Amino acid sequence: MRYDLAVWEGARPPDDVAAGQLFKDLRDKYIDSDADHAPTDRIARYVAVLVQRWPDLAEDEDDTSPWSTGPLINEASGPLIYFPMRYGMVDEASAYAATVAASMGLVCYDPQVQRLRS
Repeated sequence: MRYDLAVWEGARPPDDVAAGQLFKDLRDKYIDSDADHAPTDRIARYVAVLVQRWPDLAEDEDDTSPWSTGPLINEASGPLIYFPMRYGMVDEASAYAATVAASMGLVCYDPQVQRLRS
């Protein structure tokens, strides 16, 4: 099983419903479209912090990485990254990912429970 998080640049939505709609709009524009969007600098820096803590899959010789895809930066498009984690490590990894996002002024949204993460 896997667990997904979405992190993006922009103002924090006022509530979970607005965040869900904004996530859908961003996903439609940046992930589900045929257009190729390079990750923004902030999103690239965010990913760099995550893979500094846990390596990308290709570099994970000890099977300690929570990421379900690699390289993780490939999940980023423009101001959005929508990325999967292994379910067995989701508590620690998603908490860390949300904390890093908040520290960098990014929005973190959990589509499984349709809630903003802080």
